[in-house]
Amino acid sequence: MLVSYKWLKEYVDLSDISPIELADKITKSGIEVEGVEVLNEGIKNVVIGYVVEREQHPNADKLNKCLVDVGEGDPIQIICGAPNVDKGQKVAVAKVGAVLPGNFKIKKAKLRGEESNGMICSLQELGIESKLVAKDCSEGIFVFPSDVEVGHNAMEYLQRDDAVLELGLTPNRADCLNMLGVAYEVAAVLGKEVTFPAVEYPASQEKASDYVHVKVENNEDVPLYTAKIIKNVTVAPSPLWMQGRLMAAGIRPHNNVVDITNYILLEYGQPLHAFDYDRLDSKEIYIRRAAENEEIVTLDEAKRILSEDNLLITNGKTGVAVAGVMGGANSEVQADTTTVLLEAAYFNSGVIRKSSKVLNLRSEASARYEKGIDPNRVRAAAERAAQLLYLYAGGEVLEGEAAVDALTAEPQVVSISLEKINKVLGTSLAVKDVTDIFARLQFETTVENNIFTVTVPTRRNDITIEEDLTEEVARLYGYDNIPTTLPVGEAIPGALTEYQKKRRTVRKFLEGAGLYQAITYALTSEKKVQQFALDKRQPVRLSMPMSEERSLLRQSIIPQLLEVVKHNSARQNENLAVYETGVVFLANEGAEQELPEEREHVAGTVTGLWSANLWQGEKKAVDFFVIKGVLEGLFEKLGVSNAIAFERGELEGMHPGRTAKVLLDGEVIGFVGQVHPQIQNELDLKETYCFELNLSKLLAQEVADLRYTSIPRFPSVTRDIALVVDSGILAGDIQTIIVEAGGNLLKEVQVFDLYEGERMEEGKKSIAYSLKYFDPEQTLTDEMITKVHDKVLAAVKEKAGAVLRG
Repeated sequence: MLVSYKWLKEYVDLSDISPIELADKITKSGIEVEGVEVLNEGIKNVVIGYVVEREQHPNADKLNKCLVDVGEGDPIQIICGAPNVDKGQKVAVAKVGAVLPGNFKIKKAKLRGEESNGMICSLQELGIESKLVAKDCSEGIFVFPSDVEVGHNAMEYLQRDDAVLELGLTPNRADCLNMLGVAYEVAAVLGKEVTFPAVEYPASQEKASDYVHVKVENNEDVPLYTAKIIKNVTVAPSPLWMQGRLMAAGIRPHNNVVDITNYILLEYGQPLHAFDYDRLDSKEIYIRRAAENEEIVTLDEAKRILSEDNLLITNGKTGVAVAGVMGGANSEVQADTTTVLLEAAYFNSGVIRKSSKVLNLRSEASARYEKGIDPNRVRAAAERAAQLLYLYAGGEVLEGEAAVDALTAEPQVVSISLEKINKVLGTSLAVKDVTDIFARLQFETTVENNIFTVTVPTRRNDITIEEDLTEEVARLYGYDNIPTTLPVGEAIPGALTEYQKKRRTVRKFLEGAGLYQAITYALTSEKKVQQFALDKRQPVRLSMPMSEERSLLRQSIIPQLLEVVKHNSARQNENLAVYETGVVFLANEGAEQELPEEREHVAGTVTGLWSANLWQGEKKAVDFFVIKGVLEGLFEKLGVSNAIAFERGELEGMHPGRTAKVLLDGEVIGFVGQVHPQIQNELDLKETYCFELNLSKLLAQEVADLRYTSIPRFPSVTRDIALVVDSGILAGDIQTIIVEAGGNLLKEVQVFDLYEGERMEEGKKSIAYSLKYFDPEQTLTDEMITKVHDKVLAAVKEKAGAVLRG
């Protein structure tokens, strides 16, 4: 919002405060002033001149030789290139010695042999942006009205002897999107009164209701619509002071009728629209929703295709304006307009917001309707506009209005106690202090038992709860005056939970093992949502997805990691190892309204070479045992190895012969293995391995405290055995039997050989194990070892049918 300091002075006494000081006080009260622009800064010696004579330059076709009276005796000669300069005009003249924007200094000069003693200026040359200059003078000089005084300061007539404060308003402070709203705010900050413009004009004998009838399709869309009729209007340029104020506020002048509606928009915050009554070709205004694909040409000469989202002002048949957004070209006020229908309405802000968005058309009017206008200012704004049309367009304002009024605009009543205010702010304000603040805001207030009951004016739709009142007290009391205190209480140093510590351990281990951390989308597609899922549930769909590829919440992290591998492989990064810790989302069956269950998983994907010693000519490709070994190291680090088991399994999307389930105390918490070759081919990947674990369950596992033991003083004994078993028996099952039978003396069991083929009976295989026996308290004898070893052999024979290989 751009606020003219001179204009603001009409409502609030600012004689004792400068624009800079005012900006500082407004900022400290909670509304940031982003800048203060002095409009005539650096401009000197620009006066009103009268063109006494104009003739063609003798040596240049596009130059004019002018004699100009600047109020200092004899006229001076000025060479001017403006196409519209002419005898009898009053113009802005920069005299010799004048300074224009950009530190441009005017000097005596000769142009094509003729002396020039100054410069006749256009508005652009006086620092006004081209987009703000009226069309009729945008290509040449500006011609002043005939009643201006020759020799007087031209910048004063143009309202450029002013400062403009730019307010950075937050969306809740729509009340300051107009001059009266800013006046209320400034008066409250300075503790002064607000002076309102007096509104009066002669009454007409005719009634507006005889000229137009108003109908509304839906009162929820249009709670209030009023139409006033002004006859005998003369369309002409608006007064110079009004044009100056509009340009200072960033609005381009057009003519007196349009400028008055824009002026009221800035003054009252109430959008108005002026229709050419004769071009309406009807005595009816009917407001309805547009039909699908209905068309209207708006004031910007663009054809708009409407829908049922758009609210349309019609003459009973065809559209004449998009309500609250922009008028139609078919009812525009033009130079021959003599009768004006003036619209002032209160539209549903949600409808205008949606209409503006659908049409991709934002205007000053729609911006105010969207944020909310004061419902009790609609008629007052229309009366003020009627007064200005009477004064500056010679209009005859017909008595009354044609209206539909279903608006209920009751002020909000909010209560708060003095104790609550002081407790929140840390102050010790008295009842009078708070009452005075509410009085400065012009809030009607009653006090009983230290409880304030405040009737909030409808112009302040941002105040609805007691916290809003506390904020008003705080900002007008002065944030600088609120005492500062330190928190009281015992300071507890921050620390990680056990779960957080373990999660960091997981990340550090995997990164130490050579995997890089990836962060991927938690959103996926219909095709991938259940791929590799440990627990398949009904997919959770987003209500407004950004694309079909990101429309569902994932149930596994692996599909996203495979996309990472695919992306990098396509860019010649062939050896890849990535992991991610993240959340998967599982729908609660039979409870559609409940939020999905979130489980934290850890997943990893590896492809290419695991290690390469090129100097020695050694390469180690990733295989099942590499990635299984990474997990075994992780389980060892977390202290859960004794509770972990690997079991051959099958999972959709995984290689049927190279996949294992991961069990924690007998419960499946994940899997590890090779991606199915078909999926590898679809993604154009080489042999790729992956794993995914339920991290929540893994880290929730209770682990015994780590205990250190001394270095053993007694030697260990190793025995190797080769067992012949059926081909279908798993090496891990035999290892479990060996561990159970070996008791406390058996410390380690490792598989070191597997043989199938020649010299082996069909359907049989040989598995060799290395067994390490050890007792920390004594040296083991052959008898002790043999006793335990025989027990192991007996157990594997009984439970697995294993016999020693001869």
